[in-house]
Amino acid sequence: MEPEAGNVHIFDSVGGIERAQLAEVLLESLHDSSLSEIESEWEQEIEKRVAAFDRGELQTYPAEEVFAEARRMTQ
Repeated sequence: MEPEAGNVHIFDSVGGIERAQLAEVLLESLHDSSLSEIESEWEQEIEKRVAAFDRGELQTYPAEEVFAEARRMTQ
């Protein structure tokens, strides 16, 4: 179920920290895993990716190209 476009604006007056806390609660309610388990899994994934980068195993892209592509996609 997607929220109606008009209802999304009720969060505009809520501060960023409160929205983040709400998002955390909502996300946690969708998963059987606790947030700390999810964070632990992300930390492991980050470590794997950083190690692969350090070993030169990942293809990288210049920031200018990435931002230019992002601008193109949003226009």
